[in-house]
Amino acid sequence: MSDQEDGPQETREYASPPCFMHELVPGYGAEAIQQDAWTGVCRWRKAERKRLIDERLAVDAEERAARSLRIASALDLVVGRVSGRIVSGYWPVRGEPDLRNWAIRVIERGGRVALPVVIKKGWPLEFRIWRPGDPLERGIWNILVPSHGPSVQPDVVVGPVVGFDQANYRLGYGGGFFDRTLAAAPKRPFVVGVGYTGSRLQTIYPQPHYIPMDVIVTDE
Repeated sequence: MSDQEDGPQETREYASPPCFMHELVPGYGAEAIQQDAWTGVCRWRKAERKRLIDERLAVDAEERAARSLRIASALDLVVGRVSGRIVSGYWPVRGEPDLRNWAIRVIERGGRVALPVVIKKGWPLEFRIWRPGDPLERGIWNILVPSHGPSVQPDVVVGPVVGFDQANYRLGYGGGFFDRTLAAAPKRPFVVGVGYTGSRLQTIYPQPHYIPMDVIVTDE
């Protein structure tokens, strides 16, 4: 899953907290503060997103697998009973924790697994039931998704994070799909963010419409 829509992407990192511009420039207008602050946040997020993805890609495959196992063990405790429930997982890309074996265990314990599918830019995600052996196809951004299958509403959503903060807000890839999907859900699922401990940030500077995770699970 992706997360908050960051608007126009900038290429340079913002060097200091953008919200204090009025203290540096006397008479700096409120409207200009808001615009400059958001531009600064977009720059900062893009830089942090790249840094965190580069860091996890630099970890060797064996170590990533060990961290994924620790996350899977913690997920068992956090999610609890899965029998009769629909759990949304994901197909890992770009060094994300690989929880596919955990998803198979969910099925073995009587649960059903769904995978998110991007239908169109600006639309909520669709969740399609998946089982091992079901046909997959390359979706948007070349991510594997179920070729067909019933669209469902999951009881539990497990979503990877690029970064996360102390208030459980998620930094993802910047497409806005995650918050849009949760806002449109007829019934709020239990939402679990998964990521590596090193992805913790003090804040992601969330906007009012952002929706925090219920819990974040890491390899610690």
